[in-house]
Amino acid sequence: MIFVFVLFKMQSHCAALNCTSGKSEPQPLFRFPQDPERSKKWVENCQRQDLSDKSPDQLYRYYRLCGKHFEPSLFDSTAVLKEDALPTIFVVPASQPQNGQVKRSKGPTKEEETENKGRKRMKKGKAAESVKEDVQALPEKDQYTEYLRSLFEVLVLLGEQSIPPTGPGDDKQDGLGSSNFQALLEYRMNCGDEILKKRYDVNQECCPSSRLSGLIEVCEHYIHSKVAEEVKQNGFFSLLTDDLVKISGEWFLPVFLRYVDQSNFQQERFVGLLSFEGDGDALAEGLLSEMTDKWGLDMEHCRGQAHSCSGTHWSKMKRFAAKLLEKYPMAVLTPRSTRTLNVSLANGIALSGVQLVMSAFKKVESFFIHSPLLQLELENAISIFYPDREEKAKELKEICQGSWTRRNDAFEVAVEILEALLLCVDSVHDNEDMRWDDQVTHSALEISKALADFEFVMALVVLKNTLTLTRAFGTNMQGTATDAHFAATSLKAVLHSLKEVSDNIDVYHEFWNDEAVNLAAAMEIPVKVPRSYLRKHQSEGGASGAERYYKEHLSVPVVNHLLTEMNGLFCEEHLKALRCLALVPAVIEQQKTTEPDEESVQVFQNDIPNAGTLSAELHCWWVKWTKKGKGDTVPPNLQGTLQLADVKFFPNMLAVLRLMGILPTLAMENTCDVAYKRFHMYMETTPDKFKSKSLALLSMNYDVDYDLDELVEVYMKTYPEREDVSQSAVV
Repeated sequence: MIFVFVLFKMQSHCAALNCTSGKSEPQPLFRFPQDPERSKKWVENCQRQDLSDKSPDQLYRYYRLCGKHFEPSLFDSTAVLKEDALPTIFVVPASQPQNGQVKRSKGPTKEEETENKGRKRMKKGKAAESVKEDVQALPEKDQYTEYLRSLFEVLVLLGEQSIPPTGPGDDKQDGLGSSNFQALLEYRMNCGDEILKKRYDVNQECCPSSRLSGLIEVCEHYIHSKVAEEVKQNGFFSLLTDDLVKISGEWFLPVFLRYVDQSNFQQERFVGLLSFEGDGDALAEGLLSEMTDKWGLDMEHCRGQAHSCSGTHWSKMKRFAAKLLEKYPMAVLTPRSTRTLNVSLANGIALSGVQLVMSAFKKVESFFIHSPLLQLELENAISIFYPDREEKAKELKEICQGSWTRRNDAFEVAVEILEALLLCVDSVHDNEDMRWDDQVTHSALEISKALADFEFVMALVVLKNTLTLTRAFGTNMQGTATDAHFAATSLKAVLHSLKEVSDNIDVYHEFWNDEAVNLAAAMEIPVKVPRSYLRKHQSEGGASGAERYYKEHLSVPVVNHLLTEMNGLFCEEHLKALRCLALVPAVIEQQKTTEPDEESVQVFQNDIPNAGTLSAELHCWWVKWTKKGKGDTVPPNLQGTLQLADVKFFPNMLAVLRLMGILPTLAMENTCDVAYKRFHMYMETTPDKFKSKSLALLSMNYDVDYDLDELVEVYMKTYPEREDVSQSAVV
C-alpha cells in the first residue's frame, strides 16, 4: 500500500516550503486555481520555483495549499475560501528575499496558539459540513458527472505510473477489495471526496468491475482517437509491429506508428495490442479492420511497414504483410531498424535447426545478463580456449559483456565462443563448489542440452557462413546517412553473392559440413540427424546420411530464404527511397557529384506539393550544397537536414525528406526509439499476472493530454443505461 499513498502525496500535503500542516496541526487543503493568472500568483507567493514550469492544470490536479497561508478575511462565514483569494502568509527564511505581498509568519503565543487551534477545528468542521451540503444540493446528474471525473482521474494516474488498476485482492467480497484502483478511491474518500463517499454509503462500493472495464474501454478509445488525429495532422506514417507477447494466455501483436511531426522531428507512438488469434486471410482482415474501424487509422496514408515477428508466427505475419501490401500498394515492406538485419533474417527462417539456434540465443542472453558472477565464469572459460591469443580473448570478452546475441555478427561470435560457452554452462550445472542455486543450475542444463546437439551446431555454422554475406550491408543500414546510402547502392553485389552460393550449393555445403563436424568433434558431440527424421528414415543415420540431410533440409532452404527475403525487403521502390538519402548535404559533399538523382526522387511524385517544379527545385538544392561557402556547416544526417531553417524554401525537398523520415529501415535519430524501449521495459518489469493490454496503452501514452470532461461525456454516451441505474441506486 505504500506506493499507493505516494501517488497522492502531492495532493494530501501542503505545497508550501517548511509547512507543518498535516503533522502537528491538521489543516484543510485548497486546490491551486485553474485560472492561469491566479495560479501563477499562487506559485510566486509560495516561493516554489520548481513549480513555475508546471501548467495550471497540473497544479490544479496535484498541488494544494493549506488554510494557514491565507488571511482570515479571505474566508467567508462558512470557512470556505473566497474565489479571488491569494495566499500571503508563508515561513520565509531570513536569507531569502520576499516577493510582493508575501508576509513572514511569526510564532504565536501559547494563548494565541490555543485559540487558533480551536478556531481551526471549528472552521474545519464548518468546511466539511459545507461540502456535504454542497454535494446534497447538486443535481443527481451533476453528482454522477463528478463521480465519473474522480474515477477517470484515478485511472489515468495509475496508467501514467504503470500501476495495474486491479490486484490479487479483487476477488474478495469486502466491498472495496484490495486492488490499487479501489484503494485510491478509498483514500480519496478519506481525504474528503463527498461524492465518492455518498456513493459508497449507499451502494457499499464505489466502482464495480463492470464499470471499471467501461472506464478502461473509453480511455483506450480516447487514446486511439488522439493518436490517429495526431498522425493525420502530420500526413504520412509507417506501421511497425514487434514480437508477439502473451498476456493472460492470449497472444497479442504490439503495434507502433512512425511519423514526422509538424516540427520535422521523427516520432514513434505505441498505438496498442491486437489479438493475434486465427489464421490466414481471416486474421489479416481482422487486424486491418481493427486498425481502420476501431483505431481510426487512414491506411491510404501508410507508406511503409516493418515486422519483427519470429518463430511459428512468422507465416501469419507474412500473410498479414502481403494483405496490407495488396490493399495499400504504397505501404512498402522493409526491415525494422530496431533489429539488426541478420537477426531478423534468421528469425524468419521456419526451420527446426535455425529456431533451435534462435531459442538458445534468447536463453543465453537471459542467463548471463543478470549475473556478473556468471559473466565472469564465461570470461574465464574464454581465457582457457584462447591461452596464446590474449588480444582475441580480450575482444571476445568485451563483446560478451553486451547483448551480443542481437549483433549482426552474432553467429560468428557464437561459433568462436561455442566451446567456452559449453564449458561454462556445464561447470555451472555441475555446481561442485555449491555456488549456484537450483534455478541457475537448471537453466545451465537447458542451455547445455541445446548446445550439445549436432543439429544446433550445423545450423549455427550454416547461418554464420551465409549471413556473413549480408553482415556489412546490414551494419551500413543502421549507420549514418552516408552508410545507408552506400548500402542501397550495394544491394546488387549482395544478391549476386547469395546467388553464386545458391548455384554452387554442393561445394559450399561440403565446406560447411566439414566445419560443423570438426567443431562437434572438439566438443565431443556425435554427428547425427534429428530423431524425428530418423524415425522415418532408419537407414540414413550415418555421416553420409547426415550430410545429405542437412544439405536438403538446412543449407538449401536457408540460402533460398535469404534470397527471397532480401529481394522482398528491398524492392525497387524501397531502394529508390533509400537512394534519396543523396539529398542529405553530408552525402552530397561526400559523393562529390553535380548530378542529382531525379529518377529516385520520382518515387515520391504523388506525395509532393508540386511535381511540375521538382526538377528545377532539385537542381537548386544541389547547387546550394555543392557551392556552399567555407563557413557553411553541413547537416550530418536526415534529422539535421529536416531542421534546417532554409528547408521551408524547398517544399518538394522537405516533403521527400519527411517521407524518408518515416521509413522503418532508417534508425531513429535523437528520439532513440523511446516508445519501443518503454514498451519493452513495461513487458520486462511488469509481473505476468498484472500485464494488461489496456494498462500498456495507458502507460505508453502517458503524455496524452486527457480531457476528463470529454472522457466523462464519451462514457455517458456509451453507457447511458448505467447512469440510470446509478441514479436510482443513489436515490
